[in-house]
Amino acid sequence: MTGASLPAVEAPRLTAHDRLDWTIGAVLLVLLAALPWSGADAYITGLAMKAMILAIAAISLDLLIGQAGLVSLGHAAFIALGAYVTGIALEEGLYDATAILALVIVISALFALITGAISLRTSGVYFIMITLAFGQMLFFATASLSQYGGDDGLTLWSTSELFGTSLLQDEISLFLIILATLALTWIALARLSKSRFGRVLNAARQAPVRVETLGFEVFRYRLAAYTIAGMIAGIAGFLLAHQAEFVSPAAGAWQRSGDLIMMVLIGGIGTRSGALLGAIVFVALEEGLSLVLHEWRLIFGPLLVLLVLFARGGLMAALSRLAGARD
Repeated sequence: MTGASLPAVEAPRLTAHDRLDWTIGAVLLVLLAALPWSGADAYITGLAMKAMILAIAAISLDLLIGQAGLVSLGHAAFIALGAYVTGIALEEGLYDATAILALVIVISALFALITGAISLRTSGVYFIMITLAFGQMLFFATASLSQYGGDDGLTLWSTSELFGTSLLQDEISLFLIILATLALTWIALARLSKSRFGRVLNAARQAPVRVETLGFEVFRYRLAAYTIAGMIAGIAGFLLAHQAEFVSPAAGAWQRSGDLIMMVLIGGIGTRSGALLGAIVFVALEEGLSLVLHEWRLIFGPLLVLLVLFARGGLMAALSRLAGARD
């Protein structure tokens, strides 16, 4: 991935928005870390773990949307893929967590590489539709696995062992492992966005032809981003299988991909903390509104419209305006 230097990819500087992003991210992570010792019951802790797992996937999706300008409606397929690889491995007698995680990463990467190589030949609405098609293919493929539960899903009667211990079976240990994975994902993608790779992606989103003429192969950069995002979402699926102790084709449904996009929009596109905040708000609203009305999306839809109208740029943009952040 070589090429001439670009004015659009000059050395980054830490802006007020960047500092706000890091501050909000750090505050949210600290609050989450304190949750197990705050007296919260298992129900609240379980919701927090679900939100963190979805945040990992949402942050990876933000790499595509915020950096590369690629809106994928099949991103949840990678979550389902990671969950099913985990579930099938356990069913077949493989209990080593590191071995299962390695399988998840390799298989997710291969699936992303193959589907991305095809999908990235298109753009705009065509890219959205082809990612949706691949996502639906995986959805129906998992639903057809009758030996692993089919439409009903697969209950995991045991979970994997981490270095010969039962850490993944203990709720507090699993919580901390999910939190550590979230923090590492957040930091890694924040640094990636400011690296040469991230700046080329961002420049290609704004002026792909110009970037190509200066010697950067946009397709390869986008494919690498798509593969990285797929692997991270696969890891989220691995964690989801351990947290829920159940895997289902519903994890890869297009509606879940739509939920991930909404999380990114709610928090603010192009900010890791936005995706994290969006996931927390989404799960809180989903759970809270479902207690009021079974069809909770009838309330959530208008709330999302109001957010788009009055908090343009998402919650992070609103917080930035309140803080008076300037570039």
